[in-house]
Amino acid sequence: RVIKGDTVRILRGEYVGIEGKVEKVNTERSTLAIEGVQREKIRGGNVKVQVHASNVQIISLNTDDDYRLKGIPKSTDKNTNTKKGKETKKSADKKKELIKEES
Repeated sequence: RVIKGDTVRILRGEYVGIEGKVEKVNTERSTLAIEGVQREKIRGGNVKVQVHASNVQIISLNTDDDYRLKGIPKSTDKNTNTKKGKETKKSADKKKELIKEES
């Protein structure tokens, strides 16, 4: 869910690649007004372009809300990319070979 204050990157359309903060969210039409995404009117003024929520990627969350902070997992391990699971016979043999080479 995207809320006001989130930083997003546009993935599709005329404004692809632009990053900016969400200024306004229209939940009925699922569109967002993003900071820096404007179109010039014929008579000279600027109007904010509405981008559909499915065409953006959230870069950073607005964490002002405590409820939203509860959904973000806190990492306590330094090695979060380590794989867990069964050790196969090949990987066990490789570990034994490495131990033999070291000694």
